[in-house]
Amino acid sequence: MNATINLEKEHFPVLLDELISIISPLYGGSFIDCTFGNGGYSKKILENKSNKVFAIDRDLKSLKIAEKLKKQFINRLNFEINTFSKIGNIKIEKKNIKAIIFDLGYSLSQIKDPTKGLSFNHKGKLNMKMGLNNYSAHEVINNLSEDSLIKVFKTFGEEKMSKKIAKKIIIEREKKNILNEDLVKIIDEVKKFRKTKVHNSTKIFQSLRIFVNKEISELIYGLINSFKILPTGSIIAVITFHSIEDKIVKFFFRHYSEDKKTSRYLPDQKSPNKLFKLIKKKPILPSLSEISKNPSSRSAKLRYGIKINNTNNFEEFLNKFKYLIEIENLSKKL
Repeated sequence: MNATINLEKEHFPVLLDELISIISPLYGGSFIDCTFGNGGYSKKILENKSNKVFAIDRDLKSLKIAEKLKKQFINRLNFEINTFSKIGNIKIEKKNIKAIIFDLGYSLSQIKDPTKGLSFNHKGKLNMKMGLNNYSAHEVINNLSEDSLIKVFKTFGEEKMSKKIAKKIIIEREKKNILNEDLVKIIDEVKKFRKTKVHNSTKIFQSLRIFVNKEISELIYGLINSFKILPTGSIIAVITFHSIEDKIVKFFFRHYSEDKKTSRYLPDQKSPNKLFKLIKKKPILPSLSEISKNPSSRSAKLRYGIKINNTNNFEEFLNKFKYLIEIENLSKKL
């Protein structure tokens, strides 16, 4: 899951300059790129001959790009097909890791790839699998119960018309299997072909993509396991693109960096087990110049934290977003 896109032009690694200034690759070290994609961030980091990158991506098509970069940066790039929640299993000299980076967007090549079915214009069987998946959007739309579909659409897509869309899906799938174009038509009919800047199907497609790829649990466990392998003094940096992702990342950094309030009438209670130092509490946003070149970057937010403690009890984090993981686990009913 890498890099935001400009559908009219080409692939752009979003907030590249800002990210590079934060992780300071000029001083040399090892970096983990958890969302390799088209390799934009890894390539920039590897321009310094003192740096090494270990890259991860679940998309098999990233392997060809990685192989090309390996020839350019001999013995300095390692690549593995995997989900980033499994980051704890990678073989790397952990004491030399300077930063772990996540870019949770999708590239132009992924959006345009007809085999992935991420586009509203795709014709045929629903898919949305990014790699290492157990089921597709076709199975979700044609088999998940009405109540479960409502939960997926409402929670992961923040779609106000979730009930009506789910009800219409149930009616239509009694006649035949619903294809990509059928789903778009159903959504248009429910929303009465309203013309807005945002495509009618955007929220439903987002919810299905999140559900199919288990993006919530991937992010939550990716953050936890990244923290566990990161040396103190090193950085976790995350670029998000929608409110659900950002809510999770914001809580992860801020909850484990702030002193706890016991009462508004008493001073803050100093927490001896804070995990992060935050240089900035607010996210870093793309400049107007970047947005003008790449309009798709406008929703990007970059947050980062510097690890200052090895304590790693994430029970509160897991409990906070337990309800989201439970919705992802509705897939067990497929």
